[in-house]
Amino acid sequence: MTAPRVPPHLIAGPPATARDLLAAQERHRLVREALPRLRAAALGWRNAAGVLMAGLVGFGLVKGRTDVGQLAKPWAIGVGALLLVALICGACGAYLLNRAAHGPLAPAPLGTRTTRSAVEHLEVGAALRALRRGIAMTLGCTLFLVGAVAATWYGPSAKPPAVELTTPATGRLCGTVTGVGDGKLRVKTGGTTVEVATAALTQLRTVEACP
Repeated sequence: MTAPRVPPHLIAGPPATARDLLAAQERHRLVREALPRLRAAALGWRNAAGVLMAGLVGFGLVKGRTDVGQLAKPWAIGVGALLLVALICGACGAYLLNRAAHGPLAPAPLGTRTTRSAVEHLEVGAALRALRRGIAMTLGCTLFLVGAVAATWYGPSAKPPAVELTTPATGRLCGTVTGVGDGKLRVKTGGTTVEVATAALTQLRTVEACP
């Protein structure tokens, strides 16, 4: 037979010193200012992410292809997938950063035993997690967007490159090369294939498209 459990007996501790009081005040100040400081940091990250996205989009329109239809089909599909993933990451990142900066889209919990300090303490943890995930999502969106822009610029074209050549016999021709052999260059232009002797070429250069 076990002996009855005796409840612990609590006694008063030593009186608080001035150093203890200062430490308690400092902890209280840090806890009270934690949520506003976190909100301010989230606003800064949100604004920085917006500037970064605007810069990337603006720079992407400066040069390079602007139409994925000019890419070879596998590359065009890949660019579309990268843009879709970048859009999802950007939307999630924007939501999480705004969640960290302004709070949840829900009313604050109310109750007779709920204190403001307890609610803010829980919100600090939730906002910090949202801020970290929002930063990760924003960086992921940036990487996927850069990959999509790079693939659009440097991916293979859907159409083979055209050539523009000049010979004394044929004059200036523009078309796509279909074959080379026996000292002749076969060029498809205007729906017909023309054989041009390579020794007779006076000018040869590649062009994006024939006029």
